[in-house]
Amino acid sequence: MTASTAGAGVPARYPRELEHDVVSGGNLHYHVRPIRTDDGPRLVAFHSHLLPRSVFLRFFTFHPELSSKEVEHFTCVDYVNRLALVAEIGDHLIAVGRYDSAPGATEAEVAFVVSDEFQHHGIGALLLDELVRAARARGITAFRAETLCENHAMLDVFRHAGFPVTSSIEYGTVTLRFPIEPTDAYEAALADREASRQWGGDSQATPPDGGEA
Repeated sequence: MTASTAGAGVPARYPRELEHDVVSGGNLHYHVRPIRTDDGPRLVAFHSHLLPRSVFLRFFTFHPELSSKEVEHFTCVDYVNRLALVAEIGDHLIAVGRYDSAPGATEAEVAFVVSDEFQHHGIGALLLDELVRAARARGITAFRAETLCENHAMLDVFRHAGFPVTSSIEYGTVTLRFPIEPTDAYEAALADREASRQWGGDSQATPPDGGEA
């Protein structure tokens, strides 16, 4: 457990098993963990440092500041139907990924955003892989995502994940759906991604849950 996971902000149902350190492409060291109720100030700071275009691609509108209601909604999750993971360096968030589903539903909506200066390091793909693992363990069998047609980086993450993706386009927005049950294509794609990651800062470490790769 890192220093940032200690304190009153850790909820009783906080899934510590989803925490780990990662070294990814470019020798970038960061920590991945579930979001906590005390992450509000860090989330506000993270959002405020995003470039306007990144905010637009995430929210489909000009949205320079998060409201207090949004901060509460994004940080207060039940870790089952709603789960968010953050990537952080020190006390600063560099990426956030989440899925949201209705109680009892087997499909969840997934979304993530990576800080501009830390894009193209595979963080988005890693967050998707980790959300897939967590969602499957919680009874989710499919993901849905909505993104703008111009968000090629996000579309690439989903389409290269290894799942059979179906998509539709309406008014410049792409809706993608894909089952998250493991397939041979997914296992092969995941193995390629895992080859560029080191878990726990140890080159001999294995992925969480024994290493699906």
